[in-house]
Formats: sequence, structure tokens, C-alpha cells
Amino acid sequence: MSVLIVGGDHLGSIPRELDKIGVTEIRHITGRSGQKIRDGIPETMDFIIVLYDFVNHNLASKIKNFGEKRKIPIVYAKRSWSSIYQKMRECRKQLAKVGLQVLLH
Repeated sequence: MSVLIVGGDHLGSIPRELDKIGVTEIRHITGRSGQKIRDGIPETMDFIIVLYDFVNHNLASKIKNFGEKRKIPIVYAKRSWSSIYQKMRECRKQLAKVGLQVLLH
């Protein structure tokens, strides 16, 4: 399973925690500027996590449009593992619809 994380300069323990639930590939865009996606957004991502407290509005809008067009689930959370985990649990049905079985307890 692969994830694109948008926002935040440093991810801290988030990659380690995602690894524990079965995420094998993590890509990160800092979110300071919409220019960061000029190279393109990786299209092989299974879902996207947007750290909304560390992303500019323009970039968040572009990511939202990208996800909707390609039917990629998006999880919006603060930059803390507890927030991400809670939002992933809330979106479990949405993630399952696209074939993602996230191992959340």
C-alpha cells in the first residue's frame, strides 16, 4: 500500500506508524507552495493524507481535485499520528471501497 503525504516539513514518527499498519511506500510533499507539484503528483498512490494545518490553500485545492478525478481517497488530518489514525478509522469504509484494507484496531 502506498500513500502520498501533503504538508508539514517534518513527519516525525508518522512514517514509522504507517509502516506498522501496512503502508510500504510513502511520498511526501511539504505543502509550502503549489509549485511543489509541478513535477506531477505520483499517480500510483493508493490514498492521500493532507496535513491541513501545514499546507497552503492552493495546493490543498489541487490535491483535492487530483484525488477526486482519479477516485483516490483523501484523509484530512492534523500533523500528529493520533489525528491521522482517528481520521483513517473514520474513513475506513471509503478506503475499503477502493480496495484498501487498512489494518486499524
